[in-house]
Amino acid sequence: MNMDSEQAYFESDFLVIGSGCAGLSAALSAAEHGSVTIITKKEIEDCNTQWAQGGIACVLDDKDNFASHVEDTLKAGAGICKEDIVRIIIEEGPGAIQKLIDLGFQYTTREEMGELDKGQEMDLGREGGHSHRRVIHAGDVTGEEIVRVLKKACLAHPNITIKANHQAVDLLASRRLGWDGPNKCLGAWVMDREDYVTHAYIAKYTFLATGGAGKVYLYSSNPDVACGEGIAMAYRAYAEVANMEFYQFHPTILHSSRDKSFLVSEAVRGEGAILKSMRNGKLTSFMEEYHELGSLATRDIVARAIDQELKKYGHPCVYLDITHKDEDYLRKRFPRIFDSCFKIGVNMANDPIPVVPAAHYCCGGVRTNEDAQTCVEQLYAIGEVACTGLHGANRLASNGLLEGLVMANRAVQHAVSVMDDIEFTYMGMDASRKVPAWNSGEAADPDELIVLSHNWDEIRRFMWDYVGIFRTDKRLLRAKSRIKNIRKEIEQFYWDFTLTPDLVELRNLASVAEMIIDSALARKESIGLHFNADRPIGDETAEKETILRRPGFTKSLH
Repeated sequence: MNMDSEQAYFESDFLVIGSGCAGLSAALSAAEHGSVTIITKKEIEDCNTQWAQGGIACVLDDKDNFASHVEDTLKAGAGICKEDIVRIIIEEGPGAIQKLIDLGFQYTTREEMGELDKGQEMDLGREGGHSHRRVIHAGDVTGEEIVRVLKKACLAHPNITIKANHQAVDLLASRRLGWDGPNKCLGAWVMDREDYVTHAYIAKYTFLATGGAGKVYLYSSNPDVACGEGIAMAYRAYAEVANMEFYQFHPTILHSSRDKSFLVSEAVRGEGAILKSMRNGKLTSFMEEYHELGSLATRDIVARAIDQELKKYGHPCVYLDITHKDEDYLRKRFPRIFDSCFKIGVNMANDPIPVVPAAHYCCGGVRTNEDAQTCVEQLYAIGEVACTGLHGANRLASNGLLEGLVMANRAVQHAVSVMDDIEFTYMGMDASRKVPAWNSGEAADPDELIVLSHNWDEIRRFMWDYVGIFRTDKRLLRAKSRIKNIRKEIEQFYWDFTLTPDLVELRNLASVAEMIIDSALARKESIGLHFNADRPIGDETAEKETILRRPGFTKSLH
């Protein structure tokens, strides 16, 4: 990596923004072809991947097949997935899993679960919406194991530089710089979170792997870093954004005053747990009243059913009952979940687990093709930040990690195939084509930070109340009115005051909130995760995409 001290430029062949499974996988693959810089907001472990419990859905058993996995995915996605993308990701899944195993990924075996006659065969789990047991896992800490393996490999690679506690502020899009010709991504402006100084990081290729935006909602399973910056930055750089109305609410977050974001994996239901509601003083199974698959229905159906139960009976939570399994099995299969429940006085083997829905993962994002390309040249989007078309109107459990691994590989393969065609370096060009250093202008230190915290809280609360599991046109229009006013306040703050990490995050959060609202208003029917009581129920004939484009947009991906 080179640095021009006068201009504070950093240069590498590949810039990866984000450190989840998609970002780290892309960095490792790209490092075989050039220098790589990874930008991560805090530490590598601060990502959604780290907290993924269930596992990776993949056809790894001769009792399963690609056609079945494709069918399950299309059904979960309410028929509006892009079938060609679904097939690509599912069929390339086993190869991506093998690469992870070759790096040292330690999956749970059937022998470890007490089935001694099965040797080292994978213990494949089943989750809601799946017709087969096809989820490879490492107990209930699969994400942690993935991050461990990929982090170790990245730290050991001589071509990879990791910039922790650094935060991308905006993409270096040639159109935003006033350059003629096609819109290209030249890298990003990146802030050092310790001293608040912003530098230009220049690269031939930029990979957005920033994850989702769960913190746009009051209750979420996501870590605090999930503020939607990749989606917001891409939109400002004139990339297309699609399907933001489809935000998935995980139905089973542990209901506890101590921890409001701990997820109880769908794998618990996959192993036989039954959802129950308190009715007339008795815990009663209720999912059969909402769907033929009962507690194994897909997340959108289960989350809406729980929401209706809570509102109908006025209870703060429902319960997940797996007390028919013995304690030794539960401790082995779900060590983290068992421990977290035990800390609040719930023994899974004896007590039903109190759960509520919360915002989980985004199905929409930066619009890409089968190679993770966006409509901005030299910019790729991978993982949760991207909208590939795999998920349609609802995510099938454990498809997300598979998508991140497969699309990271495809993005790098494509970038490398055209790498020699890229004109570089930008730092050596004449002044009219040179990336400018960051300029703070007359910005002053903010003197009323309470405004930022108030806006943050207000956005998250009205998004939960008006743009959550159950929507109406009136609620959406009310949310639109509020977000327009708040965004004006934030933009004034952004240009008048010195940048801070909180201000950057709030600006992105507000931008993504408005995208979700606009997409929800544009969707003509209720389908999948988007349920609007004022719109008719849709089916597979519904539009596959709700596309947002910044005013002045010129070039579409397709």
